[in-house]
Amino acid sequence: MEISVIIPVYNKASFIEKCLDSIFSQDFPSFEVVAVDDGSTDGSGILCDRWAAKEPRLHVYHIPNGGVTAARRFGVEHAEGRYIMFADADDQLTVHSLKQMHEAITQSGADEVIGPYVDQYDKCHDSGFRGLVACEPLVRDLLATRNSFCVLWGIIFKKELLDGCLGAPRAIVEREDSLMQIKCLMKSPKVFFIGEPAYLHYEDIPNSRVEDLNMIRVYDKELRQTLSPQWERYRTAFVHHQIKVYEKFIDKRQFHVLDEYYRPLRQQLDKSIPLADRVALLLPPRISYLFVHYYKMWRKRSS
Repeated sequence: MEISVIIPVYNKASFIEKCLDSIFSQDFPSFEVVAVDDGSTDGSGILCDRWAAKEPRLHVYHIPNGGVTAARRFGVEHAEGRYIMFADADDQLTVHSLKQMHEAITQSGADEVIGPYVDQYDKCHDSGFRGLVACEPLVRDLLATRNSFCVLWGIIFKKELLDGCLGAPRAIVEREDSLMQIKCLMKSPKVFFIGEPAYLHYEDIPNSRVEDLNMIRVYDKELRQTLSPQWERYRTAFVHHQIKVYEKFIDKRQFHVLDEYYRPLRQQLDKSIPLADRVALLLPPRISYLFVHYYKMWRKRSS
């Protein structure tokens, strides 16, 4: 078995069949799909079981709800492929995805292969990276939330690279895929970029996840521990990451977060932090909101 495609499934009944169809329409001969039903209550697991009854390459597991990271880890533990790809249940693989990703990783000898992705509006998100790329710029882009490449989904990994990288506290419900990728990159793997999109990512899909300060504290602790072997290299990038998350809170008019958590960041600013982000943190939150909110609106319209 060459490739195992892992799909964590939680209440995605409206999307899962299109996801499965995009995978089982692939022209690659040696793959399996491991769908992990993470305690769905909307019939997603039943739909997966129906597909499995007619598709022997689909293996469905039903587990109590433990979050997407735990579901991915469970899937990898039960996978038989030499290589692993992740797909979210509300996304799809592009035509020839498995074939092109397999060719790229076997021919390059890389530990993981990453590429651009397209969204449901036919926009291609392309970082411009090609060939072998050092890990440091990728970590920095992920920390600054400015990456235009697949994060964890839509990437092909050597299975052994994922060892020890799929663990995070249950409280983390946002950006857990970026955290898992950073854990992989901290191993200094050989990373190869292709130019052809292999993944269709649906953006702005509503979900019930709540990003609050409790989660952020847990996330920051886990992230700092992950970066600790190279802390001096990434310390400023970690601060920049915290500011970007702060801006998201301010954009939602959650002004209390400054005094409850983020005010100490003002003492850690230096010129390595982009000027716009320094200004957003130094201004009073209600004034910063105007700056952040309208800047985000402008960026969205111009993209």
